[in-house]
Amino acid sequence: MRILVPGGAGFIGSHTCLALLEKGYEITVIDSYINSHKKSLQRVLDIVKRNNRVKNISIDIEIADIRDEKAVEKLFIRYKDLGNPIKAVIHFAGRKSVQESVLDPLLYWDVNVNGSINLLRVMDKYNCRTIVFSSSATIYGFSNSLPLKENSEIKPINPYGRTKVAIEQILNDTYNNQTDKWKIANLRYFNPIGAHSSGIIGESPIGIPNNIFPYITQVAAGILDQLSIFGQDWPTLDGTCVRDYIHVMDLAEGHIAALEYLNNFEKKLVNLNLGTGLGTSVLELIDTFEKVNNVKISKNFAGRRIGDSCKVVADNCLALSCLNWSPKRDLEKMCLDGWKWQILNPRGYD
Repeated sequence: MRILVPGGAGFIGSHTCLALLEKGYEITVIDSYINSHKKSLQRVLDIVKRNNRVKNISIDIEIADIRDEKAVEKLFIRYKDLGNPIKAVIHFAGRKSVQESVLDPLLYWDVNVNGSINLLRVMDKYNCRTIVFSSSATIYGFSNSLPLKENSEIKPINPYGRTKVAIEQILNDTYNNQTDKWKIANLRYFNPIGAHSSGIIGESPIGIPNNIFPYITQVAAGILDQLSIFGQDWPTLDGTCVRDYIHVMDLAEGHIAALEYLNNFEKKLVNLNLGTGLGTSVLELIDTFEKVNNVKISKNFAGRRIGDSCKVVADNCLALSCLNWSPKRDLEKMCLDGWKWQILNPRGYD
């Protein structure tokens, strides 16, 4: 079964490509490399060949933007002509920085929403109507209902989150088209961290990291001077924000579980939270990282950051009940694997 993976060279995409190959899927990646690295997928192949002793395995890669409809269509034509048509899509492509989305919302609506419309249009044309979409917990915004359920209020507070909601709505409208039988899973991620246990692939942000975990690893490595913690007066046990951190490989395996779940139906739409259901404060994350890796993190406290939520924790019961999946790797494993990636790759893929 051939799977198209837009954005497959990125952090979550590359780990999912690895998991797909290890389960025997054939994959094609389309990626612009604007926020990703060419080396990531070569390293994915290195891991698979080493672990499975398979020499002839490959990843077909198309360097293109999903806003380029002709480039996307070319892939569907190619595999149709080869008698090995694309059967499903796992869609990671898009911009993902909350801060950047505030500064340049038009870019985010163009890349994330228009790109997704192009992709769906081509999928429909070539009778490929199974898609697993990379959504986000940011769609919930400031919610007082914890843990967050799939039916919690959808009220994003930034353009990035609003583009995710828009794509989910487009998928919902597409599903409700009575003439076609679509299978759609919207996976709402919480906070993916860590790296593959080999230390060969991981998160490689361009410039100063936007997310806390690569910031922690770069401070620990001496690349950045100090970690700023935004707020120490939140109504939590230690005054710092609480988040639901999930190992990136658990998240990757969740995509395959969602794809295989969809294959059981003629028509299906499901929204699923992918998290551990466990809340961890910023200080708890730092303390665990320091303990398991025997390092110290230089840190200071700053004022609360506009747009931050106090607690964001998943109710993952629906995913646990629907999918043949559960998160298996704990916070210590996330910290160990993420630090291994950092020390083996001090400059990421560069």
